[in-house]
Formats: sequence, C-alpha cells, structure tokens
Amino acid sequence: MQISIRQEQQRDYNTTENVIKNAFAKEEFSDKKEHELVSRLRNFDAFVPELSLVALSAEQEIVGHVLLSKITIRNDTYITESLALAPVSVLPAFQSKGIGKLLIEEALKIAKELNYKSVIVLGHPAYYPKFGFKRASMWGIKAPFVVSDEVFMALELQENGLSGVSGVVEYSPAFLE
Repeated sequence: MQISIRQEQQRDYNTTENVIKNAFAKEEFSDKKEHELVSRLRNFDAFVPELSLVALSAEQEIVGHVLLSKITIRNDTYITESLALAPVSVLPAFQSKGIGKLLIEEALKIAKELNYKSVIVLGHPAYYPKFGFKRASMWGIKAPFVVSDEVFMALELQENGLSGVSGVVEYSPAFLE
C-alpha cells in the first residue's frame, strides 16, 4: 500500500475532521469528540502547523491524521515546554496497515528537527513503547487528572530532553472545552 505523509493544509480541515470522527466512531474509550478537539486546537497558540500531518492513499485521499500540540510541564520552580501527541486517527478501512505508525514516526521526526525536547501521550501501554515512550512517572511527570501510570507516557526527543524535568502537565485550554 502506497501511503505518503504531508503537512495538513487549511483546505484539508473538513476532510481531516471527518477522518478523525470516523476513526473514533466505534472506539470504546472515546468521547467521540476528538475531531472537535483538533478543530479547537487550530485556534490556540498550542497549534504547530508543521506538526499536524495527514496520510494520503495512492489516490491522494486523506486516510489518516496525527497532531502534536504544545503543552507545558509545571512545578513550583519552573515551566518546561513539551508536546502532546493526540489524537492519532486512521480511517477504519485503513487501520492495522501501519499508517498510524508512519504518521507518528514522521511527526516525532519533525518535532525533533524543530528542536522540541519531549512528547507526552495518554495511550495504549502496549503500543506507544514501540516508539520509545516510557512511563512519565519515571521523570516525576504527572497528568492533571487521575489516570493509570502505565498509560501516561513521555518520550525524550533530544538526549536528556527530560533531565531535571518534573511536574504536572498543563494542556492547552482547547482540551478543556
């Protein structure tokens, strides 16, 4: 299967949101509003256009999307900028074909090139470690809500990117609406 990855363009927004909506339509652990989150994030400072990517089929149909947005990790002493990986979406007919993996790998590569130091994800504990994610608690990083330690993970994009970092993750207000 021929898949290409490129930056999402404004003209893609409606199609991308439909892909996200369809990707999560039958997911058990979903509020079915991930497409609304992506739409809101585009209007906040947390949005990094270079880190909103789409996967295209050979026919140039958008079949997947990934978004990394800016977050902070805050404690009593300092604030550290990081990224949140959310959501990753692939149309049901194209799932389990490695498209999500391609999207995540490309997004992480670009984030590293843009000199971001880390990424946080709330996700499946058997899937995200394949990309190098580890429990965020290893660095003393906590979610701003109650969540199992095994599903709240962090990844260093730069060597020692989380060295000396600890605190509570603060998501964009777009996540809270």
